[in-house]
Amino acid sequence: MIYLMLTILAITIGLFVWGKLTPDIVALISMISLYLTGILDATETLSGFSNPTVIMIAALFIIGEGIAQTGWTAMAGKKFVDWAGKSVPKLLVIVTLGAGILSGFVSNTGTVATLMPLTISSAWSIGTLPSKMLMPVAFGSNTGGLLTLTGTPPNIIASNALVDAGFKGFSFFEFGLIGLPLLIIAILYFRYIGYKLLPKNKTNNKPINIETTLHKWIEAYKIDNDYYRLRIRSLSPLINTKLEDWHIEKNYNVSIIRLKRRHPNILKGIHSYEEFPSNDTELMYHDIITVKGDTEAINTLMIKFRLGLLPLEPITDELKNNLINQEVGMTEVIVNPNSILVGRHYKLGDYFNRYGIQLLAASRNNKPLEDKEITVKAGDAFLLRGTWEDIENLKKQHENLVIIGSPEGMAKNVDKLNLKSYIAISALLLMIVFMVFNIVPGAIAALISAGVILLTGCVPITKAYKGISWTSVVMIAAMIPMGIALQKTGTAQVIANGLVNYLGAIHPIVLLGGVFMLTTTFSQVINNSATAVLMAPIAILAASSLNLSPEPFMIAVAISASTAFLTPIGTTTNAMVMTAGGYKFMDYLKVGAPLLFIFLMITLILVPLIWPF
Repeated sequence: MIYLMLTILAITIGLFVWGKLTPDIVALISMISLYLTGILDATETLSGFSNPTVIMIAALFIIGEGIAQTGWTAMAGKKFVDWAGKSVPKLLVIVTLGAGILSGFVSNTGTVATLMPLTISSAWSIGTLPSKMLMPVAFGSNTGGLLTLTGTPPNIIASNALVDAGFKGFSFFEFGLIGLPLLIIAILYFRYIGYKLLPKNKTNNKPINIETTLHKWIEAYKIDNDYYRLRIRSLSPLINTKLEDWHIEKNYNVSIIRLKRRHPNILKGIHSYEEFPSNDTELMYHDIITVKGDTEAINTLMIKFRLGLLPLEPITDELKNNLINQEVGMTEVIVNPNSILVGRHYKLGDYFNRYGIQLLAASRNNKPLEDKEITVKAGDAFLLRGTWEDIENLKKQHENLVIIGSPEGMAKNVDKLNLKSYIAISALLLMIVFMVFNIVPGAIAALISAGVILLTGCVPITKAYKGISWTSVVMIAAMIPMGIALQKTGTAQVIANGLVNYLGAIHPIVLLGGVFMLTTTFSQVINNSATAVLMAPIAILAASSLNLSPEPFMIAVAISASTAFLTPIGTTTNAMVMTAGGYKFMDYLKVGAPLLFIFLMITLILVPLIWPF
């Protein structure tokens, strides 16, 4: 049975390395094989899908999506980059530190996804190349996951394996005792050694961020002088009337884009903003309305309705700060030649209003269109404003409308905080409190926080499910039976005995080094969660057979499972930066090998001091 178990294990690892199948499919094949060969029964085979570890990791993805969708990660990422100024070494330190800190609370993948465009943009702007910055971001996120219990799945897997074996699990910040020194070492390494080893790869990936995109739209649609903010004064006839009473767009050729309440009253249903004022919108004293129209029309409106003119921010800031947020955004749409709109005569504003979207401007042949009614031609471009969801739905309803860029990606780059932002961060802090003080089990704490984020609308349920990396969740659930099978067949005991006989007899530190090296070898070619699942029972058995505490060995498993520095396939974060940085396979080996050796030495020195044998 042991040889059969070893054969399935070897084939599983081989399929992971081969890479032609996704990790979840490989894990499912392995799981089913264990059942078909009679090694596991049905209950054991499916046990991973009810495991608290899997449930907790799925909930953490939702929490991470909530933090990203409400602006926290974008704001933090931009702050890190802004602090660097024009200093390349300073930027290197900040992005590595920033990646480490963020990944302690947000998924490693989410951290890299947030920081990567900002890092690329800043690298170009200060005169260096993205290849000099992106690998530190990836490695920094991998290391930063060791700051907290929930920073990366191997930490949770190692802690839960201890609990399952009858020992006490790790506390929430306990990993930080070794994670923080390792993160500092990683920062110093890249600052003084790694930077010299990183390649100078020229890539054609200067990104388009929100500011850049808005500048392009301002130039293309000539909207510099069209926007005004008007205040409703005390003597205005608009007070306590509805928009439909005045037909402002029809009579004055002025579009009302947004309304800000100076005196909101939540109890009466009067919110701070009316993002899309409708005919039923009631106007009140001191309301501030953002309008679009030519100067003459605006002057007429101001005189007629006794409105005050408020100063605008620079137009780019005005659009970004007042017309875009986590719920509402802007996009550019181009009409494809095959669109049903081509050749039809439309009153453009009314047409897009039916989809809940405002038309801000139109352009043809790179020249602004002033007419309200046009016959649509192929290539016509429209600048639209609506909820991000409505913008996405517009593309579904019109297959031949080309939406420029990614509304979903642009939404996550909005760094303006709102009420939901504070709810999301409070939910994260609530989970941390629950886990630090052991009020409820970790999986329950994560589920409660995820529930708060979903119920308060910080993330729509559809986006929350999209934010879950189901490949990772299914892969972990399907690999947990492998750990059960390793113990049930005695294979884990055989491997543990081999470690003990060859290494344990020399010294516990040598055994600790052996566990580290075996784990990190696996982590270079297979997912770090799968590696942790495989190595956790082996490490516990090896420690128990020598009457040693399993804690230092499980810490070593967690650390080494996050040291996939030698290949681009060991972790998603490495793969994410490969193309953007123009990296080759050997670049990871050249830069990662010295760092891996340093991590090994630090582990062998500090871990026994913090968690004695």
